[in-house]
Amino acid sequence: MEPHVYKIVEIVGTSTVSIEDAIQRGITRASHTLRNIGWFEVAETRGHVADGKITHFQVTLKIGFSLEGSTES
Repeated sequence: MEPHVYKIVEIVGTSTVSIEDAIQRGITRASHTLRNIGWFEVAETRGHVADGKITHFQVTLKIGFSLEGSTES
């Protein structure tokens, strides 16, 4: 297996449906501009409450993707 070098970016996915939907929306949007996404980590979960009900979910994601090109000098 060839060694990889990864870059990590941090984004926030949002949803009015669920935490899982916020994660999926974040990954889907990031995949439009990032190539070689290999993993994600949920760093933080927040939400908005109005009138005693959850109205919005926010999930901070760390997304890892491998850099293109050779790792050799």
